[in-house]
Amino acid sequence: MITTRDHEYRMLNWRFRQAGIASPELDARLLVQAAAGCDEIEMIREPGTRLTEAQVETLRSFEARRLAHEPVARILGMREFWGLPFRLAPSTLEPRPDSETLIETALDLLRDVEAPSILDLGTGTGCLLIALLHERKDARGLGVDISDEAVEAASRNANALGVGARAAFRRASWAEGIAERFDLVISNPPYIPAADIATLEPEVREFDPRLALDGGADGLDAYRALAAVLPRLLPPHGHAVLELGIGQSEAVSCMFTDAGLDVLRVVPDLGGVPRALVAGLPRS
Repeated sequence: MITTRDHEYRMLNWRFRQAGIASPELDARLLVQAAAGCDEIEMIREPGTRLTEAQVETLRSFEARRLAHEPVARILGMREFWGLPFRLAPSTLEPRPDSETLIETALDLLRDVEAPSILDLGTGTGCLLIALLHERKDARGLGVDISDEAVEAASRNANALGVGARAAFRRASWAEGIAERFDLVISNPPYIPAADIATLEPEVREFDPRLALDGGADGLDAYRALAAVLPRLLPPHGHAVLELGIGQSEAVSCMFTDAGLDVLRVVPDLGGVPRALVAGLPRS
């Protein structure tokens, strides 16, 4: 059967819409582009270009996976974050735009810090650390994750994105075995209450790693672990920037205050949700 880029895009868009896929147009376009080996400009300029049998077969495989609610980023193995392409692995969380609030906040905090040192706890794809190293050419950093597969994925991403010489990655549980202090500690910890995971969209529930989602009974287990180690990881001028789940700002702030930290501010994301908590050691 002879078919074209535009025909496949329109048919895929329709089938995704009928199936209740949340972003049918975007998903259809991205999958056709990937299967056809073209970019968005080529899709627009040459909509009538025919697909080969192999390309159609690839697209049918993509379609079946998306109709099973596998996210497009998982199908393609890549997700963009802070304008950079990050390769995914089964043990890594798919980076979300909301987390870019942490990068903006961290860059502001590091504005007057020369050659900053950065620690990324629960690094996953390495997106937080790598985005910061990409912006700050004088910075160096360490990413830590409990998953060997995540550590390998983050290391590959760092090398592919040109910051591998300034980034190290290791397997550990939070700050286990780390004696150094860092100008910035950044983390997007698991914060979904365990009982709520079953209610998440299948794209998240079935395809994001549970370890990166499950925050324990109340969603706050990771923050308890972080509150316990941050005082020894920060110098007097240092800061921690942590991602928050919806409705967690007050509880986490109280927890950190009880641990002897100063909560300096909570920064909202573009949707107005309190997203990035900034903490530091008390100033004398």
